[in-house]
Amino acid sequence: MHWRWFAGYRGRQRRSREAGAILFQGLRIRLTLWYCAVMGGALILFGIALYLGTQYALFSPIETDAAAHAQGHRAQWLADSPLRACPLLNGHNPGPLPPPPGQGFQLPEQVVCFDQSGSLLSGENTSGIAPAFLANTLAKTALQTGQPAHDIVDAGGSEGQVYRYALVVPGSNGRGASGVIVIGESVRAQASALSSLLMLLLGIGSVALLGAGIGGLFLSNRALAPARLAWTNQQRFIADASHELRTPLTLMHADADVLLRGRKHFDADDVELLQDIVSEVNHMARISDNLLTLARLDTNATHREHEVIDLPQLAQAGARRVQTLAEQREISVKVEATGDPHIIGDPMLLEQAVLILLDNAIKYNRSGGQVILSVSEQGKRAILQIRDTGIGIAAEHLPHLGERFYRVDKARSRQIGGTGLGLSIARRIILDHNGEFTLTSVPQQSTTVTLTFPM
Repeated sequence: MHWRWFAGYRGRQRRSREAGAILFQGLRIRLTLWYCAVMGGALILFGIALYLGTQYALFSPIETDAAAHAQGHRAQWLADSPLRACPLLNGHNPGPLPPPPGQGFQLPEQVVCFDQSGSLLSGENTSGIAPAFLANTLAKTALQTGQPAHDIVDAGGSEGQVYRYALVVPGSNGRGASGVIVIGESVRAQASALSSLLMLLLGIGSVALLGAGIGGLFLSNRALAPARLAWTNQQRFIADASHELRTPLTLMHADADVLLRGRKHFDADDVELLQDIVSEVNHMARISDNLLTLARLDTNATHREHEVIDLPQLAQAGARRVQTLAEQREISVKVEATGDPHIIGDPMLLEQAVLILLDNAIKYNRSGGQVILSVSEQGKRAILQIRDTGIGIAAEHLPHLGERFYRVDKARSRQIGGTGLGLSIARRIILDHNGEFTLTSVPQQSTTVTLTFPM
């Protein structure tokens, strides 16, 4: 039952790792995010413009009407008395007044008057009027600046939000101020319309962004289809070319070996040339093999087994395989295991990855140095570390390690047979096993590669 589920899971995972799936998935997501960002920016700009335009269209007539009301009451104050200009001084509270006749005013008004110190005129009947409308903050602002002032307050109840406009009444001698007239007009309908517009914009914007995300996924998939096809063809070409190169390289190597057997018949210079040919053919053969391996890994053309692997035994097997090379360079290889973690994977591929890492640890080590393989468990993860006491790697090179054909020291890498593809192969094998590949280094001291697998 469990093995059947595991096989189905691995089958789904293998299908998800089709040619270019990992590479193009990130591009698809980034393109979709760009589509959504552009759409979101356009919607925000449109929404702000529409909201501000609607706000201006709704409140501009209110502001004009309130200013006209205030001018009319100020004229009454100056021509007659505050008693005619301020209805609340009549001893009763008439509530919102109809617009004065014959002056073209549109909306009912509320009027309250303040003296030159910003206090309500004595004798005003303010019963039943919202305290927010009677607040003297707007009147004081107008007195301090000498200019009209306006704001919106929440009067509560049936009135809702009220637009207030304050106008200073100049003194009789033209100096100072006699008082302030504050006109109020209800903007409950306008505020409700703006609130409804805001909710509508948020709702439409959310639906539009969702549609942009779905459409962006579709469009990005269509846009990347030619690139995905080109990438697949490129991988197929690399695999085919690498495979076709193996035969002529093998023949060249065999012919050069045959000639070297009769080296006593050649001049010393010719023998050196033949040895150089053999060396270069070997180098090209390694590059061809590595390219073929990478192409097969990229296209999942490599058959993968799924077996239970004893990680300490895998480390021991790798150490035995490189023992001769390590002894030639006077380097000791040790295996340290705490626990006995097991993982599931292809033993041949994982051993190939470990051998690549051990080969690097030996080649870039010092004579008399050490290579230590340590196996441990951490929670539900199995950890294999390969640590050397070599020359280390500078920090600026670490982000590029694992890139194909990237070599820290090209001259030295070529001298010791490096192709710049080993770490790429090892990293890809580890990632294909749902593992994590981490490399840290201290220049002139050590380099540590940490492989983490699910147990």
